[in-house]
Amino acid sequence: MSEHRGRRDFLKAGGFALGSALVAGAVLRQGTAYAAAGTPLTEPAATSPSWTPKEEKAWDQAWKNIEKLRHTIKAPHFPNRKFYITDFGAVGDGTSDNTEAFRRAIAECHRRDGGHVVVPAGVWLTGPIHLLSNVDLHLEAGSTIRFTQDVDAYKPLVLTRFEGMEFYNYSPLVYAYGQRNIAITGSGVLDGQGDNSHWWPWKGKAEYGWNKGDPKQDNARNALMAMVEQGVPAEERVFGDGSYMRPMFIQPYRCESVLIEGVTIKDSPMWNIHPVECTDVIVQGVTVTGLGPNNDGCNPESSKNVLIRDCVFATGDDCIAIKAARNAEGRRLNVPSENILIENCEFRNGHGGVTIGSEMTGGVRNVFAQNLRMTSPELQIAIRMKTNSLRGGFIENFNVRNVTVSEVSISAIETNYYYEEADGYPFMPDVHDITIRDLTVQKAPYALSLRAFPNAPIRNVRLRDCTFAEVAKADVTENVDGLRLDNVLVNGRPAGS
Repeated sequence: MSEHRGRRDFLKAGGFALGSALVAGAVLRQGTAYAAAGTPLTEPAATSPSWTPKEEKAWDQAWKNIEKLRHTIKAPHFPNRKFYITDFGAVGDGTSDNTEAFRRAIAECHRRDGGHVVVPAGVWLTGPIHLLSNVDLHLEAGSTIRFTQDVDAYKPLVLTRFEGMEFYNYSPLVYAYGQRNIAITGSGVLDGQGDNSHWWPWKGKAEYGWNKGDPKQDNARNALMAMVEQGVPAEERVFGDGSYMRPMFIQPYRCESVLIEGVTIKDSPMWNIHPVECTDVIVQGVTVTGLGPNNDGCNPESSKNVLIRDCVFATGDDCIAIKAARNAEGRRLNVPSENILIENCEFRNGHGGVTIGSEMTGGVRNVFAQNLRMTSPELQIAIRMKTNSLRGGFIENFNVRNVTVSEVSISAIETNYYYEEADGYPFMPDVHDITIRDLTVQKAPYALSLRAFPNAPIRNVRLRDCTFAEVAKADVTENVDGLRLDNVLVNGRPAGS
């Protein structure tokens, strides 16, 4: 990695919160709000002023500051020592159980102050892999780590999260708790072996192999949500056997300095890459594939200083979804996700391309996304924000630029306060200061679908230099204060014309 600066210097640089200076000031001059469902892009957009030099400067400075993240993140470094798993008894025939060989190799690498645990070409069957500090799990070309479909292998249970809630469950396939300076690198494949006969049927949907009368996760999921709301301590939320709650694929939990680079990750039981309460995370050059249930690509949760770049996502749920715990759990833990840069990624299948929520109770701030390609009609929503009155939480200072979208099946930009539990609870979301610039969408049913509550409007949403070439329906804008459109084309015409 390139030069590093102190995290304190990065945070002191400031300039992230361009929204209040850039967007709100413009809205005050315009003095308009969209509030009715089905309102098209009409007169207020046509009369909105151009950006002033001050606004341009604020926008440019915000990006300069967030790009310092590349030099601020403390990337892991490892001694030039190699520990081949074959030296610890591993056999790459696709059938031998190499769980103990991986454990021994990682333990020895850690004991000797770190290095690279090397996986050579071959197919290496194993149970869960637990990383330790100063260990890089390196997959050489032609290697595949294939994770067993034997549920019993993922015991003993570990502290993990399921949809933003802490509990004890089967180990993630690759797990680290409280470790520092860890990595998964190389050009090999990590195969979770999720399919319609293993892991995926627990979702309880026929399209994933579930049949009436088969076990599924619903009862345990509901029990976990009830425990969270009742304040049951996390150490007493013990599930595992009989719960049918799927483990995550890669989950560093409360770790510092994490790198995931170059590998292909496929067919996860649940979410693919899930850093939880981590600091300094780099995910780069990774390909994530798998169309199973909740096969999100990369979900940083309650994590800080995160860089996701040069990745390809073809997933069965959101490609990237930024999280911050759920409901009472999020209010108890109160750890936001913040300072996140996403760039140069390709999004294929998935529900949302870049998503915030829905588990966002602890809040999300300072998210920047640039130079993205969304290339498949199987993608539902390009830019997505979702919450409700039980999740609550905040989204502030979300900035997007230079994004091309071939086609989406639902909407180009969507904010939805009515996700799952919807309204009727006291925890109002606070979503404000959203700026999207240089977005080109070839085809979408909706350009905008922004739905908020009357007593908690979305505030300060700004689009500039955006083109929606083929839009079928009028926009939905419910309870939006300060929607500003500058040089926005819809169906070949200036918005509002």
